[in-house]
Amino acid sequence: MPLKIESVHLDEVVVVVPQVLGDSRGFFMETFRADQFKELGLPTEFVQDNHSKSSKGVLRGLHFQWDPPMGKLMRVTNGAAFLVAVDIRKGSPNLGKWFGMEVSAENKKQVWAPYGFARGFCALTDHCEVQYKCTGVYNSQAESGIYFADPEIGIEWPIDIATAVISEKDKKAQSLAQWLASPLSDNIHYQPELSAKEA
Repeated sequence: MPLKIESVHLDEVVVVVPQVLGDSRGFFMETFRADQFKELGLPTEFVQDNHSKSSKGVLRGLHFQWDPPMGKLMRVTNGAAFLVAVDIRKGSPNLGKWFGMEVSAENKKQVWAPYGFARGFCALTDHCEVQYKCTGVYNSQAESGIYFADPEIGIEWPIDIATAVISEKDKKAQSLAQWLASPLSDNIHYQPELSAKEA
């Protein structure tokens, strides 16, 4: 059952869609196959699966990790969410640019955002469940965040962020400029020889 790339954004963020077989009983689809991901130039080595549940209006992010490098393949298995990826790589032609789209259990799309992108989402429905496959194991000593409402990035969240439910950690996250001024940002550089197919 073929998976296909629907679109590519910021040269690296990839929207993947599955073939879905459905009838009166329900549906069946393949969400990951190493052989097909390899043919599409997408990563095949995922080492951690995460699953989160959020109420409508919850906003999480923007999160990233540099050691080990972590890319994420994100999908929504219940409800709907607005998924976001922001390029934070020093030297990138897309530095500070963002991509966002609504992904839902109904449209069954997946978003691959490689290492070097900060990621987040807001829940558009109650009982919103987001699952993501990670290319690196979580390391609390080498992860950080970017402020979700950084005006220099200008993400157009489809919810009122003044009333969004947000963790204290995310509310206090640094701006992109503060991150780039930090010595830690030297851990995440744009590598033009790598494409989305290799990241």
